[in-house]
Amino acid sequence: MQVSASESSLVSRSLAAVWHPCTQMQWHADRSLPLLAISSARGPWLHAPDGRRYLDGISSWWTNLFGHSHPAIVQALRDQLDTLDHVMLAGFTHEPVVALSEHLSALTGGRLGHAFYASDGASATEIALKMSLHYWRNVGQADKNEFICFAGSYHGETVGALAVTDVALFRDAYAPMVRGAHVLPSPAADEAAALSALDVFLALNHGRIAAMIVEPRVQCAGGMAMHGAAWLRDARRLCDRYAVHLIADEIAVGCGRTGTFFACEQSLDEAGGGWPDFICLSKGITGGTLPLSLVLSAPAVFDAFLDDTMARGFLHSHSYTGNPLACRAALATLDLFERLDILQRNLVWAQDFTDALAPLAAHPAARNFRQAGMIWALDIDAPQPEFSRRYYREALERGLLLRPLGNTLYFMPPYILDTAQTAQLADGARAALDAALA
Repeated sequence: MQVSASESSLVSRSLAAVWHPCTQMQWHADRSLPLLAISSARGPWLHAPDGRRYLDGISSWWTNLFGHSHPAIVQALRDQLDTLDHVMLAGFTHEPVVALSEHLSALTGGRLGHAFYASDGASATEIALKMSLHYWRNVGQADKNEFICFAGSYHGETVGALAVTDVALFRDAYAPMVRGAHVLPSPAADEAAALSALDVFLALNHGRIAAMIVEPRVQCAGGMAMHGAAWLRDARRLCDRYAVHLIADEIAVGCGRTGTFFACEQSLDEAGGGWPDFICLSKGITGGTLPLSLVLSAPAVFDAFLDDTMARGFLHSHSYTGNPLACRAALATLDLFERLDILQRNLVWAQDFTDALAPLAAHPAARNFRQAGMIWALDIDAPQPEFSRRYYREALERGLLLRPLGNTLYFMPPYILDTAQTAQLADGARAALDAALA
């Protein structure tokens, strides 16, 4: 891949000054993995300094829902910047954080609320875990201080989040720091067996379990492993039976990514009951513009922290908690969902994209083609670990940003692709696979 002089200079400066995330820096240094300079972005396109552009087929790590530099979000940020850039949320409040909290609670029918804010998904996981453990302490059940997660789960890379993550690549190096959670069989492997194992485990151990954390519908970083909505409804009932909190990690699968705004909505009973005790959100909530994460909690959880003593309060904070700019971006994002009827639009477009991917799904090397809302994935029969890097390079050559998880090729595009862009993404993905396997 040829690069311009300006791009080459920026890449060299970056390699000398920046430690890039989730990356083996040696691969960038020896050029076996391209490091791309991006000068601008608009719509689904990332633009390089030399004029090349890349269709963002993974929404820049699953964040960019309405395309880069969406004018409505940009204008909202400009307006907010002229008014209030930041104020600490301890002892203060402001319109964007109140309006966003009200809007999100309304999306749950008021069943969850009192949004607690941070900046990234892992921090939201930490908050939910700490809230659950501290809740049980406040209500006189301090022995309930352990957690359940599932095989292949991923909930972030801070220490508490790693404790409930079961992806060895992220966790193993930090084992001495991590307090282990209980890892149960994943519903993505066998839903009935996973539910039975959960029932047996809770019957024996519920007295020491604070919460169960799960990614509803799709275990994303664990290889886009998918399970049905009914499984979570049954798991919710077990949590109720054994007095264990349910934490829905919707950091990747929320904001319409699996078809409904919250993925856990698909698991509610006929009366609309069965909401989790906590919902964690991040990534797409600001449309991919600014860092923001949050936790919504059930009223009973919030009430357990109300007291005259500080020790019973939730003593967790971040300097930029509830930042007005990030909250304003989130409000603009939620407005786009409603104004453009995005969930209905996605329902129609998802079928079109599934049809466009049919030749790729039928490829001789492809296995287990699957879809949940606006997430598509398939597994490729190819040697590891070279396949993911080879495919990434071949996709870039065809103007596509696609970044496989090992041998799992997946798509999480922004919600705005037109007919030509849809065809380019599907056809280019198939051509890149042929080239990567050649």
